Amino acid sequence: MSADGAFAALGTTAIACVTDPECLDDALQILRGELDQIDAACSRFRDDSELTHLNARAGDWQAASPLLCAAVHVALEAAQATDGILDPTVGSAVRAVGYDQSFSEITAAGPRLGRVAFAGVPGWRLVDLDPVAHTLRIPAGVQLDLGATAKAFAADRAADAIHAATGTDILVSLGGDIAVAGSPADGWPIRITDDHRAPLHGPGPVIAITQGGLATSSTTVRQWRIGDEHFHHLIDPRTGTSARSIWRTVSVAASTCLAANTASSTALILGDSAPAWLSERALPARLITHEGELVYTGGWPEDR
Repeated sequence: MSADGAFAALGTTAIACVTDPECLDDALQILRGELDQIDAACSRFRDDSELTHLNARAGDWQAASPLLCAAVHVALEAAQATDGILDPTVGSAVRAVGYDQSFSEITAAGPRLGRVAFAGVPGWRLVDLDPVAHTLRIPAGVQLDLGATAKAFAADRAADAIHAATGTDILVSLGGDIAVAGSPADGWPIRITDDHRAPLHGPGPVIAITQGGLATSSTTVRQWRIGDEHFHHLIDPRTGTSARSIWRTVSVAASTCLAANTASSTALILGDSAPAWLSERALPARLITHEGELVYTGGWPEDR
């Protein structure tokens, strides 16, 4: 027997599934608390967030909370692990292509008009972090965007916190980025779709995970139009604009949700070279092209 609850957070849907229904209320309370903290630290859409204040004072060393320092640290680790493909200094570039407000506001406004601008990506090595003193510095003119890692980081933190506090097996999903701590005997069944909002019993293969995390990155959901051009939220730092990838969707399973999301986002940006990149790291993945062709790596079970 299991139970689940859901609510809106971080511009998406947060879900907690527990194997002990008596723990659900506590699980949801812990999840809300974790997400409130990550939003206050890392949101670029809040005028009062720590990240907004950091970006506004670029060029100076600034005090930062342990949580923001941790979030920047994992973003820099992701950048290093991906040779800069997943770079947190894309803040100016992502705004330049039109992602300058929460996605719910972009979709509510309808098709965007005007012309797009492109901005360079300064590079993650320019970010200075002192995790002991809890201070940060980014060069003048640089804007950090932690959107590529903060949500998955929050999912891992929340799952671990809930499991430690309640002892229940827990699955946390933040917009389809999934972290688990503990597992039912047969694992957690998860349906793979382009959009996490797809019907529970709709099309798409079902796999089960028993530990770690699973993440799906897609260009089909968070996209918008400026003039005749379409854009999405994943910036290729080599071009300073939305990645022009052959992949529609990439799903990856890994030791944590953060590792899975880092890999799925990187693979989507890499395009043709993604299967080799994933295989070199022995990561189970399912990639689907815009034409519907499927590619698998790392022992991911083929669709039936």
